[in-house]
Amino acid sequence: MSYLPPTFELSVEEVDEQTAVVSVRGEIHLATAPEFSERLNDVIAEGRTAVVVDLTEVGFIDSTGLSVLLNALRRITRAGGSLTLVCTNPTVLRLFEVTKMDTTFTIVDSRDEALARARG
Repeated sequence: MSYLPPTFELSVEEVDEQTAVVSVRGEIHLATAPEFSERLNDVIAEGRTAVVVDLTEVGFIDSTGLSVLLNALRRITRAGGSLTLVCTNPTVLRLFEVTKMDTTFTIVDSRDEALARARG
């Protein structure tokens, strides 16, 4: 029996000097988290302090993916910035609720709202 590799795609849109949107598609888990972490850390290292992570097309996230997001939140907060998540998938939202991370992260249901919040 063979398994298909996990679906994972990530793109970064630099909106302005401080703002970037990281759009993720597929699954965020043990196998894909290292790339997710590296790309997100690159965005932060470039000095972006208003970061939106668009999870609209994410079908699954596990504790490893959640850890990547928490580390990014900590780094951005230390730099005086903000991290806003866009998420509409009930399964993914449920993970944030069960882990009580829905009170840690700012989670909205549209990219426009996320950009408005990220920019203050």
